[in-house]
Amino acid sequence: MKITYLGTGAAEGVPALFCNCSYCREARKRGGREVRSRAQVLYDDLSVDFPPDAFYHAAVMGADLSAIRYLLVTHSHMDHFNAHDLILRGYKYAHGMTEPRMDIYGNEEIAEIFGECTRREMKDVVAENIGVHPVGAFEELTFGGWRVHTLAARHSSLDPLVFLLEKDGKRALHLCDTGKLPEDDYEYLRCVGGAPVQLVTMDCTFLYEAHDEGARHMGLDDCREVLARLEEIGLADRRTKRVITHFSHNSSPSLATLRRAEREYDVIAAYDGMELTI
Repeated sequence: MKITYLGTGAAEGVPALFCNCSYCREARKRGGREVRSRAQVLYDDLSVDFPPDAFYHAAVMGADLSAIRYLLVTHSHMDHFNAHDLILRGYKYAHGMTEPRMDIYGNEEIAEIFGECTRREMKDVVAENIGVHPVGAFEELTFGGWRVHTLAARHSSLDPLVFLLEKDGKRALHLCDTGKLPEDDYEYLRCVGGAPVQLVTMDCTFLYEAHDEGARHMGLDDCREVLARLEEIGLADRRTKRVITHFSHNSSPSLATLRRAEREYDVIAAYDGMELTI
């Protein structure tokens, strides 16, 4: 399974869209890996989330977004689901697409937002090749060689989701956007069982920044706690790759700070365009 971290920033991006704090000014000067677009991760032909920066991911990083056969949407916030761009997936806007069809899975609000954002400009010839499937937490989905278990996220949107992904003997947990996982998630994962995952992708918006216990995102200590719980129930072990992502400009995620986090917490800090294979 090939995993590509196309976007590794929080909602405002890094440097933040309208911010002139010292960190953002410096990030603009430095450029390169100090710049972080909004969150999107590809797992083979499956994308988790579809942000406003998807065009940038295709134009600058060379991602073939037409190859996305399945789209899982964590929640309805604009940085994770920019439904309006999907009107361009066909007709005279897109020729020679790798995959003519896309199926989208998300909660009921995702289906509503898709309808709201596309109703004025969607062409029938495009709509007929996009399926929208409402799902809730603690469901098992199967499609195209994938088995996906939906989990409940701790976030501020309506019924947010995170996912356990399985394909061809490979398993990955995608845990963004969320605070520390609800207890029901661990019980569900315990029941699902199976071999330890080869990869955990974790929200680490706060990095070293102090935050409330019940926050809707995580920092490094929260990620460590989640990993310990996953190890307790047999869903992670020492061979599991541990990736942190979804960084906010408020946590000053410089390359130097992230190298420190990698050493101290035994994790991999994602950057835009980073690729892994499990």
